[in-house]
Amino acid sequence: MYKKWSLEDLKSVPKNGFKVFSFFSCGGGSTMGYKLAGFDVIGHCEIDKRICSIYKQNHHPKYSFNMDIRDFLRIRDGDLPKELFRLDILDGSPPCSVFSMSGNREADWGRTKTFREGQSMQTLDDLFFEYIRAADRLKPKVFIAENVKGMLFGNAKGYVAEILMRFRDAGYEVQLFCLNAALMGVPQRRERVFFIGHRNDLKYPKLKLDFNEGTVNFGEIKSGIGKPVTKKCMELLKQKIPTDRKMSDINKRLYGKESQFNEILVWDDIVAPTITAHGVFIRANDDSVFSDEDCIACQSFPYDYDFCGAEVQYICGMSVPPYMMHRISEEVKRQWLMQEADEVD
Repeated sequence: MYKKWSLEDLKSVPKNGFKVFSFFSCGGGSTMGYKLAGFDVIGHCEIDKRICSIYKQNHHPKYSFNMDIRDFLRIRDGDLPKELFRLDILDGSPPCSVFSMSGNREADWGRTKTFREGQSMQTLDDLFFEYIRAADRLKPKVFIAENVKGMLFGNAKGYVAEILMRFRDAGYEVQLFCLNAALMGVPQRRERVFFIGHRNDLKYPKLKLDFNEGTVNFGEIKSGIGKPVTKKCMELLKQKIPTDRKMSDINKRLYGKESQFNEILVWDDIVAPTITAHGVFIRANDDSVFSDEDCIACQSFPYDYDFCGAEVQYICGMSVPPYMMHRISEEVKRQWLMQEADEVD
């Protein structure tokens, strides 16, 4: 179950001796999850300069690559740390907006895009295949790759089939899981797809992931004071009813038109919806906007995380909830990695 925690708490977590490297690391949500489970995250690769510096400020990686994964793959083997060829887990969350159900999906496939931080232009729908190339090269025992649930619908299912085939061609047994963070101790309904696999030479059993923790309603973790809403928004909020979930619900009921889809109403007696990098989350019980502390708690981030002046909601929304990866990596350790360690002993 969720409880407030700090980066300082990681110092008291017993180490399990297993090593992780993370691609597309963003703010290090996955990294913190692995560390909560006792893993040693020895390094990361992140294209965005500012976010890379935020990661380094909070996680102090042994190896840090501020570059496109394609540039990483151009580095000669002899110029890479030898530890990267002896990994237990290769982590990665390839940018996934082109597969999101709330985005343009097929209309954006194959197009180059950039983000507001000013990073390099990228073709987002092929980054997953670059991650597979990295796995094929580094040959970790296990990989864990996270993406949006939208990959499982429509034409995106073709990408999933191609991803599975390429992992198998690279010499990995792979399983696909759709998991809900709300059932893993995270105060947020966040469904994500996880590709998890191991090298063929490791005769691990099928991985079983069945999480069913009690959910945490927003009212249990919300901060004392939210941010003020606009005057126009406040007038509309006076007309809300308990079944409203978005400002667009109020507009449709009152004026017959749907608008303000990205302004979400979060009531105290429900689990918060997916915290996204953009959009407005409104505390429906007191008519205020989420505070930074609300975003941090909903994402299961540590309260002492240093955002270095960056927008808190953006970093949280772009990251894997630490508690989510904590639960997953604990099971991978218990069902797979510890089994091999016991056999060696």
